[in-house]
Amino acid sequence: MIFWQIVLLAVGFAMLIKGADWFVDGASGIAGRLGIPQIVVGLTIVAMGTSAPEAAVSITAALRDNADIAVGNVVGSNILNILIILGITSVIAPLAVRKSTWKIEIPYMIGITLIFVFLGRAGGNLSFAEGLLLWGLFLAYLVYLFLLAKRQREEKQKNEKSLGRLLVCLAAGGAVVVLGSDITVDSATQIARALGVSDRFIGLTIVALGTSLPELVTSVAAARKGNADIAIGNIVGSNIFNILFVLGTSALITPVPYRADFLTDGIIAAMSGVLLWAAVLRKKQLTRPWGIVMLVCYAAYFACLL
Repeated sequence: MIFWQIVLLAVGFAMLIKGADWFVDGASGIAGRLGIPQIVVGLTIVAMGTSAPEAAVSITAALRDNADIAVGNVVGSNILNILIILGITSVIAPLAVRKSTWKIEIPYMIGITLIFVFLGRAGGNLSFAEGLLLWGLFLAYLVYLFLLAKRQREEKQKNEKSLGRLLVCLAAGGAVVVLGSDITVDSATQIARALGVSDRFIGLTIVALGTSLPELVTSVAAARKGNADIAIGNIVGSNIFNILFVLGTSALITPVPYRADFLTDGIIAAMSGVLLWAAVLRKKQLTRPWGIVMLVCYAAYFACLL
């Protein structure tokens, strides 16, 4: 039984890698042809596309009254996105950061993470009204992105592929990434449960890693192709999307219980954002030494969960 789950895990990883390659090619190609800044594409299409697994897993978990998976998946994914994904990506290649990212988007991500921690801790759960608040902040974020795209419009670039082919590449890549992530999460969860691991641990680590794999492979692929704006925007946008849309939608469907244990995890998610902000504030890029620091921080966090 475990053998076949390991085989499925390998298949899921292969799908994630190939799908991410198509997805980045399609997204960056469309951005160039339409004159849309790559940072905007990273913060919207790529971020929301790679966050689809988090949305599917957390909303489904909320409907099944499994808050440990729903909240743990989002909080764990956000920590992983910064400490592991940006850590690995910046070790591979330094990531330049635009002014709007370090000045507005990263502080916004930190702020909404602290709001989430406060809401959950104050009421013991995320209620319908709090879900509306998170959705209101999400709509405000979308308005900001619209204004950013309007203000930072770039010159159109030629691309050998037609717009239709790029759209197919984007859609096919996204579909393969989401399907690969689903296979990976299911097989990893089955293996963990066979080994007697708790739901909170599964949500914060295995499921969080599984649903963050699209962000990982997409960001690494983007960095290797020289699209740093997509790599950074993907992570920051995904973290914002995870809290505001995923948990906001979950709370609108059903009250989401907030265990006391998640207070620590939420604070660590916020501090991970602060670490990212501190790392890029001076040189306006995320360098290899900071990437190593992030990986060490995640290793310490993971050790505390064991």
